[in-house]
Amino acid sequence: MHRNDAIKQFHGGDERIAELIDEQAPAGLPTPDTDVPMVSRSVRLPLETYERVREAAEARGIGVTTLMRQWIEAGLADLDDSATVSLADVRRALAALAQPEAAA
Repeated sequence: MHRNDAIKQFHGGDERIAELIDEQAPAGLPTPDTDVPMVSRSVRLPLETYERVREAAEARGIGVTTLMRQWIEAGLADLDDSATVSLADVRRALAALAQPEAAA
């Protein structure tokens, strides 16, 4: 059925539209990456900043919003003196301590 015909049937009160909807395959919705309820906010960034964030996320194999959320959480943890650091940062720091001449 053409979309316009379906719209006309729907607005005309034709009950066959319900049958048409029932016949369709269920829509595949993305699986949330967390069980924690999330709030969506819009952030305006300069294009250059967004591109840098996108590249950083791509290099880590994660989505842009996931990386931004991680950075925000780390920044908030810094405000309340709790320790949130990535394992990669810990490894780099330990490697630098193990080779002090390389760090200088």
